This record gives sequence, C-alpha cells and structure tokens, in this order.
Amino acid sequence: MFGNESRVVQLEVQLKGEGIRLDQYLASVLSDYSRSVIRKVIDAGGVQVNDGPAKASQKVRHGDRIRLLPPEPTHDSPQPENIPLDILFEDDCLAVINKPPDMVVHPAKGNWRGTLANALQFHFGHLSQLNGAYRPGIVHRLDRDTSGVILVAKDEATHRDLGNQFEYRKVFKEYVAITQGVLDRDSDYIERRIGHHPHDRVKMIATDDEEVGKEACSFYEVIERFRGFTFCRIQPRTGRTHQIRVHLASIGCPVLADEIYSGRDRLRLSDICPETPPDRDEILMARQALHAARLRFIHPKTRQVMSVEAPLPADFLRTLSVLREKRRPI
Repeated sequence: MFGNESRVVQLEVQLKGEGIRLDQYLASVLSDYSRSVIRKVIDAGGVQVNDGPAKASQKVRHGDRIRLLPPEPTHDSPQPENIPLDILFEDDCLAVINKPPDMVVHPAKGNWRGTLANALQFHFGHLSQLNGAYRPGIVHRLDRDTSGVILVAKDEATHRDLGNQFEYRKVFKEYVAITQGVLDRDSDYIERRIGHHPHDRVKMIATDDEEVGKEACSFYEVIERFRGFTFCRIQPRTGRTHQIRVHLASIGCPVLADEIYSGRDRLRLSDICPETPPDRDEILMARQALHAARLRFIHPKTRQVMSVEAPLPADFLRTLSVLREKRRPI
C-alpha cells in the first residue's frame, strides 16, 4: 500500500506505550525523527494502526500493530566499517558484545560513522531489521559513554523475543559504577519516578510527581568504599532513560565523571592525589564511570538461561587501583 514495502517499519505497541499519543509514541521509538516530522508522516497517510488509517492525536493501546513508511533518509543506512568488536558470545541467532566507551550505538544526528551499528554491519552477514535500517540488530541501548554488555539480534524472531523479555522485565541487568561521594548504606534501593527536565532536553530528573515521571526502581550494593568515592553494583528493575545516573545523583552520589549529573567530565590523578607533580598528572577516567557488567536472559531458541559478563575496562581498573592505594578509608 505504501509503495515501497522494503522501507516499511512494523511495530507492536508494548505495555509501557499504553495510552500515549500516536505521534509521541512513534517519536520515542524512532528517535532519529522529531515529533513534528512524525506528525507530517501521519498526516500524509504514511502510518497505519491495525491496518487502518491513523491520526496523530489517537492514543495507542497495548498490542496495536503499527506500519509506518518513514521519511526518505538524509543519510545512507549504516555502512560497514572494520571496527574491532569484543564478542562475548555468538551463535546463529544472536550475539553479545562488550561495547567500549565513547561509542554511539546507532547512527543519529552528528554521529553517522564509527557507531556500533557500523561495526555490526561489517562483522555479521545478516542482522534483524525489526527497528529499521538505522538500527540493524539493536535490541536495547547503552549511553555513548557507558561500556559493557549489549545484545544483538540476527533475525526478527529473536529480536521480538528479546524485546519482549526487556519489556516484561525478564532480563536481569547488573551494572557497576564508581560514585562521587560515599554511599552510607551497604545495600538499599532507590524508588523515584524519572521524567524529562523541564528546561534541559538532554537531562532527566528524579521526581515524585506522577504527571511528570514514570516509575523507576534501582537496587544497589556497595563493593568498596574509599574516602570520597564508592565502588558499587546496581541492578535497575526498570529501564528508564539515564535511570542509574539520575537515581544515584538523587541521593547525593552521582556517577563519577558524569558531566550532566555530577558537573565534571573527567577524573585526574591530581584529583585523588593533590601532591601529584604536573608532569606526572594523568586522566584516570575520561567518561562516566558506569559499566554494564552482566546480562541474564532466556535464549530465544534453546530457552536456556544465559548469563554473560563483561570484564572491567582498563580505565576502571586503573582508577580503582589508585583509589585502593591513596584513598583507603581511615
């Protein structure tokens, strides 16, 4: 019906989308396009809901089937690039990658090359196109500066199964972080809603306002304490944008070197050891100290429980080594 069926994106509304306006829902799912662009596509007849005509203002319901012909891309689909990948696990239907820091997951405005999607196109012969050509195989996301475990689907059936596991919170996610500040409890949980900042498009906020934020819960456990810092593990039970970063900042212990929520974008040796001579100073952490350490999920084909871990990256190991030497609790 749309004329170019090869470009049609097919979606099924998940539970968290229930009651959201169609244009808002599509803009949240297809982050490459603004809400105004999505509205133009809907008005031009480029969207169907349950095989019928659609309006931008209509509310979507759990299980709705959406077919959308997105605008012609201003850039080509991700081109294969020979970027090395640390593959933690691979079989015929999925792969698990240890994403390095400073790598964008998929192309978007300002980042058309050097992304994980570009690397995936080079290393794998076929990837799921369920989320469109810009996100080949991408099941979920990590922030650019967050390292660690990320799942990749090679076919659409695998993608749907894994997507449902994430949606219904059947995937166990464990992160590790170094915080700026000392967590006073050995273990606890943070349960505060997360919503968009009223003035900053990039930032999220913790709030108790049901009209502003969506429910979010994160469990944490202290691994080691240092003077002024904490090394901890976090298990988010929901999957909100910036959830761990926002929750830790809300209790006064933001993720170290998280420019948005801690106010500083790096940690230097001299920040830990003020007596460090200038010619021996170095940057220990040049990005937010957050690492996706482990994922546990059910394999879509074998139905076996899979648990995959990503080792700590070099900047974490170096920072922890210095903290253990110079900032042991008194």
